[in-house]
Amino acid sequence: MREYVIKRLLLAPVTIIGVTMLVFCLTRLVPGGPMERIMQEQAIGALSGEKADVSSVGSVSEDERERLAELFNLDEPMWKAYLQWLGLVRRRVDTTKAEFNDDGFAWLTTSAPDGSPRVLTVQRIGSTPDFTRPAWFNEEDWHICIETPIERAERRQALNPSTPAAQKDGSSLRARAVMFRYTWDGLLQGSLGRSYKYNEPVLSMMLARLPVSLYFGILGALGMYLISIPLGIWKALHHHSIGDAMSSMLLYVGYAVPGFALGAILLIYLGARLEFFPLYGLTGPDFETLGMMAKLADIAHHTVLPLSCYVTGSLALTTMMMKSSLLDQLSADYMRTAVAKGTSYHRALRKHALRNAVIPIASGLGNIICAVVGGSILIERVFDIRGFGMLCYQALMDKDYALIMGTLLLSSIAIVLGNLASDLLVAQLDPRIKFRS
Repeated sequence: MREYVIKRLLLAPVTIIGVTMLVFCLTRLVPGGPMERIMQEQAIGALSGEKADVSSVGSVSEDERERLAELFNLDEPMWKAYLQWLGLVRRRVDTTKAEFNDDGFAWLTTSAPDGSPRVLTVQRIGSTPDFTRPAWFNEEDWHICIETPIERAERRQALNPSTPAAQKDGSSLRARAVMFRYTWDGLLQGSLGRSYKYNEPVLSMMLARLPVSLYFGILGALGMYLISIPLGIWKALHHHSIGDAMSSMLLYVGYAVPGFALGAILLIYLGARLEFFPLYGLTGPDFETLGMMAKLADIAHHTVLPLSCYVTGSLALTTMMMKSSLLDQLSADYMRTAVAKGTSYHRALRKHALRNAVIPIASGLGNIICAVVGGSILIERVFDIRGFGMLCYQALMDKDYALIMGTLLLSSIAIVLGNLASDLLVAQLDPRIKFRS
């Protein structure tokens, strides 16, 4: 058992790296990234006569396009950008640029730790920058290089393929000085980057949304198992009865209706028309002014409809799975043998049949853990619940690369650990399974 767990844990990073690498490459290859989205939003704002509010980004000129590419790490080769996301390769930060004048001088401006501006004069001597190194330059590990007009033209062409071919020689551009620093800023350093849409650290956004999804996921899993297992046992023991037929009909209907569609129906009839339940969110507008018991009651009131949608589909599936599994065990030879040897039917049911019948249910624990962590994107969307599932949806809609990779990483970890927990639980329930060579 120990060797199996160690092997699975050692294999988990390889699996996660493979999944994240594939999605990372897809986000770079699929058109319509954050730069295109910014330009589209600005075009819409210009057509409507309003100034587009896109993180204080003005007209997307060539220089601004370069700045955005550096911000989203799109100016690096794909393999290098992925290694930088992992934290295995350093990346450039705090980049500042200035063109050389006719006399070969450029003035680079940066900010001191206290916010005051600092200006560094750089002279170009051939392809080498010449300047007096102040004390802060070496202390803060700054670097300076010269970017030629041809290099600038090639960079623009790579970022904007629609750039006219006549500008590839860089005849209309000047050489410029580029000052930057290197830093380790990736997954291994505990950083998942910043969201371009919200300009917040991805990790803090995920940690803020995760408790909401955990709340619904844990309640949904507990409710599903506490209802479906006893109900499945009852249906198996009363097979072909009227109660079994009626409950099966309701379960099939619940399984057939998607959770988000059920949520829309409940919102219309129980929320909008009858006003029994609130229409959106997890708390009311006056939540902060309520007392402790009133807050708990308000959360419970907002929880009923979303939780019902969480549980309905999986409840039907798990109940029917439990019933079918238990029926198979009740008709097995070992049950007839146990009863023939004098064991009471109910004792054989509790001690043998139920334990074996639960094995198929335990094998699906990995999917349950993933649902607990990730929540339901569509259900959270219908009820406007700011959970982890809603965060995944917003990341995809906004083409927010850093946020997509962060949510994918957490979901991948949940799936890997959930499958491991499922295997261990099945091994505990089924003595025939041995994790050894």
